[in-house]
Amino acid sequence: MLTLTLVVSFALVYFMVPYLRKVALKTGFVDMPNPRKLHKEPIPVLGGAAIYFGFIVSTLLIQLIFFGKLDDTFYGIALGGLLLFVIGVLDDYYKTRGKDFPAWPKLLTHIAAAFVLVGFDVRVEAVTIPWLDLPYYSFTDHGMGWVSILATVLWVVALTNMLNFLDGVDGLAAGISSISAITLLFIAILSGNGPVAFYAVAVIGVSLAFLKHNFHPARIFMGDAGATFLGFALAALAVDGAFKSATFVSLIVPVLALGVPIFDTLFVLFKRIKERRPLHQADKSHTHHTLMRSGMSQVQTVSFMYLLGICFSLLSIVVLLVNYN
Repeated sequence: MLTLTLVVSFALVYFMVPYLRKVALKTGFVDMPNPRKLHKEPIPVLGGAAIYFGFIVSTLLIQLIFFGKLDDTFYGIALGGLLLFVIGVLDDYYKTRGKDFPAWPKLLTHIAAAFVLVGFDVRVEAVTIPWLDLPYYSFTDHGMGWVSILATVLWVVALTNMLNFLDGVDGLAAGISSISAITLLFIAILSGNGPVAFYAVAVIGVSLAFLKHNFHPARIFMGDAGATFLGFALAALAVDGAFKSATFVSLIVPVLALGVPIFDTLFVLFKRIKERRPLHQADKSHTHHTLMRSGMSQVQTVSFMYLLGICFSLLSIVVLLVNYN
């Protein structure tokens, strides 16, 4: 089933992108160049539609064929992801017109999407801290359900935006999403979590298929609609696969698996605080921008970031294996 999911999700996106690219060019739905961006000519920006629908259609079909029903994780990712997709397309539309979409509607939508996951029981439920004599501390059982909700919402909103911030160089967000999803797949298989493995494979399929069209020189961009959805899906899988009821040590595993977007965001925040610049203002202070200013090409920069992502992933697997032993 996992192999079929990979094939179907990959094929849907691979064959959908050329059609969406033609539609974007005909309708003027293209990302216009500006001093902050690397591309010098308009690039179609409807790739998020292929990523979202490729993921949803493939997981829906496979589940209905094999099980005859859909699980709560599907509904949480599909409905929460739909909110992100709609607001992302609207944001991308503003970009095609040379305008900036307001930040607050996006943030509120991201929070609403995270609450959708919580509503379908994709949430941090408990934690185990052996050295504090807490073998299994359930937040809900101890009247601290708000901690479960707050932790889930903060994690999902943060990672949704972190991956979006990373989408500044051809092929970077799609490649890092693939690497992170492969790591979450390994974690799910090792822990016997079949549903998370299933969704992780779907993320791998759509990311790799899109990467074929998005690697430098990119022929299409995923835009906010695609980047926020991938970040949201990875955050949900980390919650459902590692955070749902985790030991304190194993909480490190998904953080490392998603280490590149987390590291990049912390790097940018530290730099902006140090230079006393607004935290929310877009600029060219991200890791990939710094690497390119040092003399690296786009391909070299992306390759370096891939290598960094693989290192983070291998470290997370080592931590997981040591924790299991």
